[in-house]
Amino acid sequence: MANLNKVSLIGRLTRDPEVKAFGDGGKVAQLGFAVNNRRKNPESGAWEDAPVWLDMKAFNHERGRKLADMAEQRLRKGHQVYVEGHLVYEEWKGKEDGRKRSKLVVVVDELQFLERRPAGTAASAGPGDVPF
Repeated sequence: MANLNKVSLIGRLTRDPEVKAFGDGGKVAQLGFAVNNRRKNPESGAWEDAPVWLDMKAFNHERGRKLADMAEQRLRKGHQVYVEGHLVYEEWKGKEDGRKRSKLVVVVDELQFLERRPAGTAASAGPGDVPF
């Protein structure tokens, strides 16, 4: 039986990246992310956005892209990005009460910046043309 674990999203960062370095030289950027679902309000009949809040992690890869470094250097709260990744189920025990906690996290495999770069930085490309 085949399996597929792939996520493709366009949304905005809800906070600046939080970067942590590991003792072995690795690095991870933790990202808050929001994407909107459209739904019709049953009372008014008007269409409205229903935000979906997600946690994401971008890692530096030993051989390959340094996604944590790119996120740290280029992304800020409010930036719109295209993300490809996969879902990971994380479990841990709470620090205060020792209770079991869990959540789904999107591990980022690819990032693309969807907004113009400020004038005077690198190549002047349009939206959608600025891959990391």
